Amino acid sequence: MKLYAISDLHLSHEVNHQALNKMPPHPEDWLIVAGDIGEKEEQLLFALKLLTARFKQVVWVPGNHDLWTLPSDKADLRGQAKYDRLVAICRSFGVLTPEDPYAVWTDNGQSYRIAPLFTLYDYSFRPANIPLEKAVEWAAEANTVASDEYILHPDPYASRADWCAARCAYTEQRLYEVQGDLPLILVNHYPLREDLLRLRRIPRFSLWCGTHRTENWHVRFQAAAVVYGHLHVRGSHVRDGVRFEEVSLGYPRDWDSEKGAIGSYLRQILPFDRNIT
Repeated sequence: MKLYAISDLHLSHEVNHQALNKMPPHPEDWLIVAGDIGEKEEQLLFALKLLTARFKQVVWVPGNHDLWTLPSDKADLRGQAKYDRLVAICRSFGVLTPEDPYAVWTDNGQSYRIAPLFTLYDYSFRPANIPLEKAVEWAAEANTVASDEYILHPDPYASRADWCAARCAYTEQRLYEVQGDLPLILVNHYPLREDLLRLRRIPRFSLWCGTHRTENWHVRFQAAAVVYGHLHVRGSHVRDGVRFEEVSLGYPRDWDSEKGAIGSYLRQILPFDRNIT
């Protein structure tokens, strides 16, 4: 049995949609989907129906695109209400979410607890000389403003930063409750650390990439690995002896769509057979 991960499927792009449809079956394996399946409910439904038929268990966390409220969406599905709706859809397929008990993955006598997280961002990934109230203005000077500013609503919270703070506090408490129990696999859409950002073309997009509140969670909660996406820059990194795996597929320009399928883009998280350096 293996634990695989992928994120940022972005099914609004037809080539991504077609490629997901060619995903080979993995009847004994688990799959982590670390956010950004798409912007529409029908994209989520398509992905979950397909993936739950081809994997033994699917684990999901939301990305920012998943949480967008588009002009065509129901006006009341904003912020927390939108997230609650996504969780309900996932649960209807038996998919694990950040609101469910952390499941245990076991193979050959070795067990890990899989902890899906939802933490958002609070604009703290910015230079020290830029005050919070000037952060978006600073990014806009470089023609960088995330669509989240217009269509990812924080309701009922006053701001996305406030929602982030609430999510981090809630998640910390849940992680404390299982601390030391089993090695943890932390799963989040956003990188937990600012030093993992790889944003050469749009460095000021860092504002929408995470929070310093999670900077040391991999150590505090004794993680064996951290899985994330969002950056569309696949890679494996090590911090304090802990693996950080960026598992994005991304937009069609971010991967070799000529391959026609995305099975080769699955990242094997467990069992882990590479040396940590």
